[in-house]
Amino acid sequence: MADPVIMAIATAVVGKAAESLTDQARECLAALVRRIREKFRDQPAAQAILEAARDDPGSPALAGELARALEEASAYDPEFAAQLRELWSQVRTMAATRERGVVNVFQGRADKVVQLRDVHGDLHIG
Repeated sequence: MADPVIMAIATAVVGKAAESLTDQARECLAALVRRIREKFRDQPAAQAILEAARDDPGSPALAGELARALEEASAYDPEFAAQLRELWSQVRTMAATRERGVVNVFQGRADKVVQLRDVHGDLHIG
């Protein structure tokens, strides 16, 4: 079974997800597709799967094939795998920020983290 993140990436790449995304999220998705095309440039079989899937965006079978090709490429190239996940994270973050939305992202270690939006009035932390 495909990794859920890889399957989500494959489904977004071959689907019509870009139609409902913000401009920034669409740009991030385009960067993700460019990175996949670059990776598959010297792999004719994987490139053919990507093109077939893009030509038939409603095909879950082709999305599954693309997911398998991405998993295989990721297994051989951990840097590519990390890049896919980072680009996918950017797509998801930009997609969530539509219409004045806010996405707070925290990475690392901390004893306390406070993330806010639209504070009206006094704020006392301590």
